[in-house]
Amino acid sequence: MTRREAREIAFQIVFEKMFQHDIDIEEIISVAKDAEIFEVDAFAQHLVQLVYENLSAVDELIDENLVRWSADRISKVSRAVLRLSVAEIKYTDIPAAVAVNEAVELTKKYSGKQDSSFVNGVLASVIKKVRQ
Repeated sequence: MTRREAREIAFQIVFEKMFQHDIDIEEIISVAKDAEIFEVDAFAQHLVQLVYENLSAVDELIDENLVRWSADRISKVSRAVLRLSVAEIKYTDIPAAVAVNEAVELTKKYSGKQDSSFVNGVLASVIKKVRQ
């Protein structure tokens, strides 16, 4: 499995968790495996764990970098992509440019061009803040 495929699976898990508040990540992964929806590799699982181990900090960083937007206006797709990417930027040694590119591609695939521009802008602001 490529890292791009793993990120997409991680995104799907983060997205699903937004609707399944009562179910923990391991159960979402288990159900997906049992139903043969997808396989979760170590990288995907690591990314998901980073998001949820640091969820408050990740969401705070996202919300601090919204320009003329309120947090409740962000689509669930964009929120899930942003959570995944911010966790990757802040808590891994993967180059920020790679995380941003992957985020934009996920957003284009699951949402649209307008949302991908929004995600790109928020992540650019996040990178500036993280580097300070």
